[in-house]
Amino acid sequence: MTIVSPCINICRMTPATGYCEGCFRTIPEITEWSRATDERKRAILAEVTTRQAAAEAAMFGDA
Repeated sequence: MTIVSPCINICRMTPATGYCEGCFRTIPEITEWSRATDERKRAILAEVTTRQAAAEAAMFGDA
């Protein structure tokens, strides 16, 4: 099974966080994606999930 990139074609880096506004990856994570192992891709996706949750909590509260 292919692990799909989290890219949603909103490619702007947020200077305060260093994360892409669209996929919540860092530039190093974005550049390594195509050659990363499935294990590494899963690790990146786990970080993305954590970052997205933190961003949502900051925007909408922890409720």
